[in-house]
Amino acid sequence: MEPWSRGPVLGTWPGAFLPLGPMSEELILGLETSCDETAAAVVRGGRRLLASRVHSQVDLHAAFGGVVPELASRDHLAKLLPTVDAVLSDAGVELCDIDCIAVTAGPGLIGALLVGVQTAKGLCAASSSVLVAVNHLEGHLSAINLEKEEIEPPFVGVVVSGGHSSIFRVEAGQPPLYRLLGRTLDDAAGEAFDKVARLLGLPYPGGRAIEELAIGGDAAAHAFPRAMRGRGLNLSFSGLKTSVRQHVEKNGVPVGSGLSDLCASVQEAIVDSLVEKSLAAVKAANLDRLLLSGGVAANGRLREKMARSARAAGVRLFVPSMGLCTDNAAMIAAAAHPRYLAGQVDGDDLEPDPAWRLG
Repeated sequence: MEPWSRGPVLGTWPGAFLPLGPMSEELILGLETSCDETAAAVVRGGRRLLASRVHSQVDLHAAFGGVVPELASRDHLAKLLPTVDAVLSDAGVELCDIDCIAVTAGPGLIGALLVGVQTAKGLCAASSSVLVAVNHLEGHLSAINLEKEEIEPPFVGVVVSGGHSSIFRVEAGQPPLYRLLGRTLDDAAGEAFDKVARLLGLPYPGGRAIEELAIGGDAAAHAFPRAMRGRGLNLSFSGLKTSVRQHVEKNGVPVGSGLSDLCASVQEAIVDSLVEKSLAAVKAANLDRLLLSGGVAANGRLREKMARSARAAGVRLFVPSMGLCTDNAAMIAAAAHPRYLAGQVDGDDLEPDPAWRLG
């Protein structure tokens, strides 16, 4: 999967992620509909991915330059059950074999979340499965559990995506414990990419377009701001967007190498902020393990610079594979497993919470 790719329509990847050590046998069906991906996955024992499918809505929203909530909800409604049927077939299991149905209950778009939650309730009613609500950010932090390399708590976990830029301390527990260390005070990193791309007349999703144009560009061509540098662990990206807008209003949208330079400079400003705050959090927490997750973690420049900076600081960096960085249901199933084992299940009264905070 290419950097910043949301995955092909009904794209799938097989159960290539093997468990470490003894594996429990619980089958969990994960559902993810928090924004503009309709996803389902089957995971065994919280570690082994049997099948995963992601239906991307990128083409649906591209003409609008961003996600249209009503269109997203309607597409989830049309695609979720067929996606579930397909992923059960891929995994070679039936609904009656599923022990637990895990669903993203927030944060996200309320209409999109409702489709997932109501579908999960219906599937539970039609089977003997129990229901577990999962926070979308916890899903991103749990995606690493599906990889061969295991990260042991405590560690610092960073979630960077279209709607979220948050830094957590993750402690061992059943389920794990999360403490919020820092977050964006305005735009998330992915939002900054998308908004700048819109200013430059680039296609949606903006992060992918900017990353592609930044290749070969001079990242030092423009001195865009790194907000809140040296001021705690919170982030801010709205000032970057304003700075780019002012530059474009004064000079116009550049072309050719000038556009590449501008995109490289914007990308570097976002990457620098994320790298500096992430490593500052690790140092403040007196830890040596760092997890980078979320859709923006698929950005090649971020992965490269974070890895180099982590090595220099003596920090061990963990990053899920590309397909597990962007929104998917496998991570939701993985996050649900310890909650299922602890008996933290939900009932028919479960309602989605679009502002659900983790930690």
